Amino acid sequence: MTTKYLLRVLLLGAVPMIASAQSPTTGGPTPTTPVAPTDPTEVPLDGGASLLLASGVAYGLRQLRQRRRAR
Repeated sequence: MTTKYLLRVLLLGAVPMIASAQSPTTGGPTPTTPVAPTDPTEVPLDGGASLLLASGVAYGLRQLRQRRRAR
């Protein structure tokens, strides 16, 4: 059991280091860059995040309706 636990802890510690959106050298704008975003490495998060949020709300409502019908 301790081997499984240790393996899980090591994997959970290694995953954030592997799954990074940007490498450390392309981290973002420096203080001397202009305020307007001109860096092509920026990631737009609006479209996917709003779809994920809407699907989560729809799934939650579906689960609530199913629980009420089961009673």
